[in-house]
Amino acid sequence: MAQVAIERHRLENGLRVILAPDRQAPIVAINLWYDVGSKHEKPSKTGFAHLFEHMMFQGSEHVAKGEHFSLIQAAGGTLNASTWFDRTNYFETLPSHELELALWLESDRMAHLLPAMDQEKLDNQREVVKNERRWSVDNQPYGTWDEKLGELLYPPSHPYHHPTIGSMEDLSAASLDDVRDFFATYYAPNNAVLTIAGDLEPAAALAAAERHFGPIRANADLPDPPDVRLDPRLGSEKREIVPDRVPLPRIYAGFRVPPFGSEGFESIEVAADLLASGRASRLYRVLVRETRLAQDVTVSALPFVGGAAMLVLWVTASPGVATDVLEGALFAEIDRLSADGPGDEELERVRNLHGAAVEASLERVGERADRLSMYACLFDRPELVNSEVERYRAVDAARVRDTLRAYVGADNRVVLTYVPAEGAEVGAEADAAAGTQAAAEERPEPEVGA
Repeated sequence: MAQVAIERHRLENGLRVILAPDRQAPIVAINLWYDVGSKHEKPSKTGFAHLFEHMMFQGSEHVAKGEHFSLIQAAGGTLNASTWFDRTNYFETLPSHELELALWLESDRMAHLLPAMDQEKLDNQREVVKNERRWSVDNQPYGTWDEKLGELLYPPSHPYHHPTIGSMEDLSAASLDDVRDFFATYYAPNNAVLTIAGDLEPAAALAAAERHFGPIRANADLPDPPDVRLDPRLGSEKREIVPDRVPLPRIYAGFRVPPFGSEGFESIEVAADLLASGRASRLYRVLVRETRLAQDVTVSALPFVGGAAMLVLWVTASPGVATDVLEGALFAEIDRLSADGPGDEELERVRNLHGAAVEASLERVGERADRLSMYACLFDRPELVNSEVERYRAVDAARVRDTLRAYVGADNRVVLTYVPAEGAEVGAEADAAAGTQAAAEERPEPEVGA
């Protein structure tokens, strides 16, 4: 794999600046990660990190409401943001001669959002987030799955227990002072990573970053990180049957596994691909193609960095298939991989798929910047981007087998079985949802590195 050129810098106010020059195309990506996500929220104040993802586009002292979008798009660029348990990020990709525009916009809202924040904007965006929750969770077939898994896998005191979108009650109760305090605490240069990647001259890019972000004061009173310590084994099985407005039964299973960044998590990622990546994967071949017990199957490792990450899988039953039959076949195939380990050919298959996916993603300057920000923000090691493929390929059959035996068993899982509620009508939206993998739903996103 071609190595990403990386320069690391730190401004006097603590902002980490990562530069990754690549002059192949006249575009540049600006990617800003803040070390704040839903795990930093306090009890009864959930959803603040995600709410701020919305508030950050409502204008700052020198930028009118909606102008951030219009200026970037008028310059021929794209932009967006996302929230996760461990971080919030904001990003733009645009022609390289417009680098100063993106840096000015990002620095203005870091330094000058509070003067432009008012009750009308808070009320407006609170309702937007509530509607997002109604659409993606409350009124979505199978929409509560990740909340329920989180609540059962992590104790109430743990920062991963509650979802990033928050609860309706907490969103309704959020005051203007609450959200101002949250911003003032976490949206500071010494709690952020700025990555600039693409068509840039490093000295000029660093000077531009210093010019726009250097005057912003650090927060000398950053709170200590939340306590995320947790035994990565549940110690028992938990089950729940969920009657819902769904067209077909679906089984979800979640397991505590070693955290993102560990060798154990890398082994879990390989196991997940062996089980459900592509039509040649074990679960797809057995459950969908051969026995036709299932319409779809998905396995994903969710990259939580503290205490314990989550391995989640779901499988939608074919019409007329009993859930106990489907579940038996599902766990039997996982147990078979755990007992015997993978063969050389299937290991090479997923290694090649993973390597190709990483190479393709790093060809996109925006994705390259995002991964650099991720490794810098979460581990202070942006150079890890250059060893992704090597670390994955280092996972051999014994590591897959041993990690599955240690973490993916009946004593460390939560099983949710969604069944059609008696008398419930299911509309076209639900019918469409049943025929797709739930990855199409808007949550969670491990858009980065996972």
